Amino acid sequence: MMNKTVEKTISWFLFIGVPFTTLFLVTDTVTDPVNVTKLFAAGCVAGGVFAITLAYGLKELWSSAKALVVAMSLFVLAMINSVANSEAPASQTIYGVFGRQTGFITYLLLAMIALAASLLREKKSFDRIVIALLVSGAVNVIYCGWALAFGDFINWSNPYGKILGLFGNPDFISAFLGMFISGTIAYAFSKKHSWLYRFGFIVLSVIALVEIKKSHAIQGLVVTGAGLAMVGFYLVRAKTKGSLFTGLYIVGVSVIGAFALGGALQKGPLTSLIYKTSVSLRGQYWNAGITMGTDHPFTGVGMDSYGEWYRRARSEYAATTLPGPKTITNAAHNVVIDFFAYGGFPLLISYLAILAIGIWAILNVTFRHREYDGTFVALAVTWATYELQSIISINQVGLAIWGWVLVGALVAYEYTTRPKPETTEKGKAVKQKELVFSPQLVGGIGVVIGALIAVPPLSADSKWRGALKAQNVQAVEAALTPSYLSPRDSSRMAQAVLLFENSKLYDKAYYYAKESIALNPNYFDAWRVLYSITNATQEDRDLALKEMKRLDPLNPDVTAQ
Repeated sequence: MMNKTVEKTISWFLFIGVPFTTLFLVTDTVTDPVNVTKLFAAGCVAGGVFAITLAYGLKELWSSAKALVVAMSLFVLAMINSVANSEAPASQTIYGVFGRQTGFITYLLLAMIALAASLLREKKSFDRIVIALLVSGAVNVIYCGWALAFGDFINWSNPYGKILGLFGNPDFISAFLGMFISGTIAYAFSKKHSWLYRFGFIVLSVIALVEIKKSHAIQGLVVTGAGLAMVGFYLVRAKTKGSLFTGLYIVGVSVIGAFALGGALQKGPLTSLIYKTSVSLRGQYWNAGITMGTDHPFTGVGMDSYGEWYRRARSEYAATTLPGPKTITNAAHNVVIDFFAYGGFPLLISYLAILAIGIWAILNVTFRHREYDGTFVALAVTWATYELQSIISINQVGLAIWGWVLVGALVAYEYTTRPKPETTEKGKAVKQKELVFSPQLVGGIGVVIGALIAVPPLSADSKWRGALKAQNVQAVEAALTPSYLSPRDSSRMAQAVLLFENSKLYDKAYYYAKESIALNPNYFDAWRVLYSITNATQEDRDLALKEMKRLDPLNPDVTAQ
C-alpha cells in the first residue's frame, strides 16, 4: 500500500498544476503566447508528479492500473516508432509544429500525468480535481465577462474579434466552458452542498453559457448539451427505482441526439440551427487524415506532421472546390484521426485502448452504485465531454490536460470504490512505510527536470521574439542557430527568409531559403519562398515549382498561394 503522504502530495501537485497549465500564458516575450507557455507548464506538472510516482508508486501503479500502464506504454512506443520513421525534422516530431506544440513531448507529459493521477486514493483527492476544474472555469468566466463588458486587457492579437479566454481561441474557450458547465452542474447536485452553493454554481454556469453564445462556436453548445444530458441520466437513475424511467430517458435523449447529429450532417429539421460550413470542412480534413494513416499504416507520417501531408492527402474536391486550394490546415480537427495520421494503426489502437479503459472505469462505477455521487459524475461527465469535443476539434495543451488527468482519476476512482473483501484485520491501522526523502523534495526535483524537458520551444520562441523586436541581423541569425534551447522550426525559417528579402538582404534570404529546404524538404512554404526571392536562379525556381507540385499535386496553380 502506498504511503498516504505520497498520495496527498500527488493530489496537491495536480490540484495546483493542472489549473496552472490551463491558465498560464505569456504575451510580451514570445510570439505564441499560449501553446509554448502551456507546454512548459505541463512539463513542470508532469515532471513533478511522475518523479513521485517513480520513487514511491510503481508497485501500487502496477497492482491497481495494469491495463492503463500497458496501454500508455504501447502509446509511447507507438509515438517513438512514429518519430523514428518520419520524414519530418526530429525537432518537429519531438516538440510539435509552431502554434500547436502537440508532438511527442506533449503527449509523453500527458501520459505521465494520467499515470500519476491513477494513484489517487482519498475522497478529498478526487474532490480536489473537480475543484481545480471549477477554479479554472471560474477564472475564465470572469476574464471572458470582463472582456465582453470592458474590453480585453491582455495584449495579444485577436483576429477573431470574439472572446478567447485564456486559450487564445474562441473554439477552445467554448469547448472548455461546455466542459466546465457540465462538471459544475454535476458537482452542484452532491448531497453535501447546500442550496446556496448550488445556486452559486448554477449562476456561474448560466454566465458561462452566455459566454459560449458570444464565442459563436457551436462546439461549446454541443458539449454543454451532451454533458447536461449525461448528468440528467445519473439524476434520473438515482431518483427512480427499476429501469423504466431510466430507459425512457435514454430513448428520449437518443432521439434528440439523432436529430442534432442529422442537423450537423444537413439532414432533418435542425439543419438550419446546427449546420455550419465548418462541418463540411472538417469532413475534408478528416478524410485527408484517414488517407495519411491508411497510406502509412505502421508508422504514420510523424508526430504533429499532418500539415506537411495535407496537400498531398486531400481529395480533388477539397483541392479545387471546398475548401479550395488556398485553404490548408495542420490538424485534422479530430484528435483520434490526428493520432491515426501521426502514427498509423499502432498509435490509433493504443489511444483507443486508453479511451476504452476510461469508459470501462465509468461503466463499472455506474453499475456498482445507483445513488448519485457528485464527485464521480463530475469526473465522468467532464472527461466524456472533453472526448466529445476532441472528435470535432484540435488538441491544445491547456484543454487536453483535463482529458488525460481525468482518465487517470477515473481509473483510480474505480479501483478505490471496489468492494473490499472482509478480513480478520478489519479496522487495524496499516503501518505507513517510512520515507527516506520527502515526496515534496522528489516532486520539486521532478519539476525542474520536467521544465528542462519542456522549455526548448518556449526558449526558442522567446529568442525569436527578441530578435524581431531588435530588428538586428545578428540577433535574427542567433535566434536561428540550432541548439537544445533553440530547436529549429520550419515556419520560423521561412519567416526569416521573407524578413531578409523584405529588408533587401538578398544574400541572407537566399542562404536561409536553402537552409530551410535542407531542414525540411517536405515543407511547402520553404519551396514557395525560394521560388519568390530575388537571388533564386532559374534552376532554383524550376526545382521549387517541381517540388511544390509534388507536395500539392491536385492544385491547378501552386504559385497562386
